[in-house]
Amino acid sequence: MRTAPKHLSGVAVAVALSAALSTMLSAVASGQEPPPPAPNGAGGQVPQTPGATFRVAVDLVTTDLIARDGQGQFVSDLKVNEFEVFEDGVKQEIVSLVLTHGGRVFNVQAPPPAPVQEGIILPAARPTNDAAGRVFLIFIDDLHLDFRLTPRTRDLMTRMLRNLIHEGDMFGIVSTGTSSISEQLTYDRQVLESAIKRVTGSGLRPEDYIKTIQGAQGPAELRYRAHVAFRTAYDLMRNVEALRNRRKAVLYISSGYDFNPFQESRLKYQSEMFGSNMDDGSGNSGGDPFMNNRFQGNTFAEADLVRELSELTRAANRANATFYTIDPRGLVAGPDIDQNLDNMSEWQNHIRETQDSLRVIAEQTGGIAVVNQNDFDRALKRIDAETSDYYVLGYYSTNPDPLKRTRKIEVKASRTGVQVWSRTSYTLRPTAPAQ
Repeated sequence: MRTAPKHLSGVAVAVALSAALSTMLSAVASGQEPPPPAPNGAGGQVPQTPGATFRVAVDLVTTDLIARDGQGQFVSDLKVNEFEVFEDGVKQEIVSLVLTHGGRVFNVQAPPPAPVQEGIILPAARPTNDAAGRVFLIFIDDLHLDFRLTPRTRDLMTRMLRNLIHEGDMFGIVSTGTSSISEQLTYDRQVLESAIKRVTGSGLRPEDYIKTIQGAQGPAELRYRAHVAFRTAYDLMRNVEALRNRRKAVLYISSGYDFNPFQESRLKYQSEMFGSNMDDGSGNSGGDPFMNNRFQGNTFAEADLVRELSELTRAANRANATFYTIDPRGLVAGPDIDQNLDNMSEWQNHIRETQDSLRVIAEQTGGIAVVNQNDFDRALKRIDAETSDYYVLGYYSTNPDPLKRTRKIEVKASRTGVQVWSRTSYTLRPTAPAQ
């Protein structure tokens, strides 16, 4: 069984950032408090039956939102009673509202204190000086960045340092590949300057996809790299759930994902190498059933990619994290001159698939996808605006159906002329298996 080398370990990276969160932001209010006990055992301890005790806990659901007037200006004086939040069409009671304006945090209404648990005595939470500023997580997926994109990626990060990350902002940096970057959350901008010099792309090129070893699910190296990238990002989202009432912006630098690239060219190359007529994608198979079966997994490649993207975006929405995906390739006109591709439509399909994957990650978490464009400064200024001015409201869900994993959210403002943007859904955490 193949194991990831040390510099590709998503678990090690996630643990490092988790340690930073626990040490530097331990006093930030946690959103996992159960609600105050309600009558008839709702939301608290259910009356005991012989031989069994059942506990029902409801998490504080938080979602960030941006309110703008007709001129597109942020509205910073909205009160709690001017918001309405609905979950699956049922109005919820807002218990907390935090305003971040110009990067400064203002607690408009704090959530109610958690009830005391039996047998556990915890000290009262203390205010922390680390509650101001913004939180950025810079995710460098260098496993999916071509080596020749290294200068463009470094230039992009330099622009981030100049136009987006300001004094007082907290940021962490993690890479998935050979750059071997794992920087804990810090305010020190010199850490980012040092990390920029270490960024190096190590992604596969079209000829690598075509000539690499083919497994039951297509190129084996492709699936391995994608698994490392998604696993690292997923673990990172699980760890940042502890940080509440803050908009967590994930700057996701990658060239995107395609689980079935250059299929016809790969089949043609394998046919020439093994000397057999294989399935050409039209349903006509040759005389080598072993090789034909090897490519059957490609049929489900798109479904596998959708599943990976869904798991990541669900984890991001649970953590109230917003992804801003950025493709360093910029405006893509065609393949490099040294890439001899016989089928240009395959190249176009590959580019479209990778860009669409980045769009899905951003749009499903409330961010924007900076793809197929070269004006990075304009995009960074928009991200700067969206992460400087926002509200975070919280409520305890009264949804009576605990089996409904995905819940729809709708937030409205009662003030005339105010438009509200917010994420549209969240998914409950998977339940732990019974011991």
